[in-house]
Amino acid sequence: MSSQLILASKSPRRYELLRQVGLEFEVVPSGVEEDFVKGESPQEHVIRLAQAKARDVASKYPERWVIAADTIVYIHGSILGKPNNRQEALEMLRCLSGQEHWVLTGFAVCHLAKGEADKEAVQTAVKMKNLTPAEMEWYVQTEEPFDKAGGYAIQGIGSFMIESIRGSYTNVVGLPLCELIQMLKGLGALTFPPPPPAGGQPLPPPLGDCVIMGRRA
Repeated sequence: MSSQLILASKSPRRYELLRQVGLEFEVVPSGVEEDFVKGESPQEHVIRLAQAKARDVASKYPERWVIAADTIVYIHGSILGKPNNRQEALEMLRCLSGQEHWVLTGFAVCHLAKGEADKEAVQTAVKMKNLTPAEMEWYVQTEEPFDKAGGYAIQGIGSFMIESIRGSYTNVVGLPLCELIQMLKGLGALTFPPPPPAGGQPLPPPLGDCVIMGRRA
């Protein structure tokens, strides 16, 4: 296969985030169930699931680098996952309305054949405006909340509800790109081509598992 990277997620938001930074990759969704374990912290929860998803897909592709992630919203000690129905979506919006909450993403990268792996959790504070009942009902009717942690999409229609954020925007979307790229570089899964010599022809990209793409003149 042409790409060494695999995204172990069917999330269109994570797909678009990786594409926008020029990465080549293949999508192979994980079959891991996003369950909750009693007593684990939000950080432990997202890292556990991210690692499980990465290992699940890596077991089928041991010669490839696998990226996996899990995102949750939590507020006042409660974890908000993805709403299953209209009532759950409305309850989540009522809980978040006028409040600051945290969006936490755990992500993991692994390569079984190389014995390389790493994990991290990133959190962002998000303040939502006071929502009227009519606004909440209208937003739920758009059906946007139903596959989103916390029942809203900051990059979509739900952007009208967000007053401010503190921290990584891409983390709220579903994948903290700055931290992920640093991890890929540290593991040797990603290299950047060197700058061309002054007045000369561009040098060929270095050997490596994955090279960041870019436009060429």
